[in-house]
Amino acid sequence: MAANDRCALVLKLSPGQAGDAPHGRELLEAGGPVPAGCPLIMDRAYEGDETLRLARQLGYLPVVPPNPNRLAPWEYDRTLYHRRNEIERLFRRLKAYRRVFCRFDKLDVLFAGFIVLALIVEALRMS
Repeated sequence: MAANDRCALVLKLSPGQAGDAPHGRELLEAGGPVPAGCPLIMDRAYEGDETLRLARQLGYLPVVPPNPNRLAPWEYDRTLYHRRNEIERLFRRLKAYRRVFCRFDKLDVLFAGFIVLALIVEALRMS
């Protein structure tokens, strides 16, 4: 979970075959409650009813486009949703580190440690 293109808030590794939404809900719960109305910009993988309900309970304002097949689609702030590319840029910069995109480390703790190191380097580079 990231705040913007410079700041990751919570990091969690999950198995490659696992779905995104259940792990996203765990990250939301780990972040805890926030001031009401704080926008939460999400990918379409997180547009399920359970994830949206949890986000609203924690005080977030979910910004996610509905699945085109939904019978009752909702309105969302398209301008705010376009800011999601800032987070994607953070992931792109992390994948520029060969050790991250090739996952040379077999132990999760070493891999997560290098991701944290890469985030620190990126934060220092941006300042």
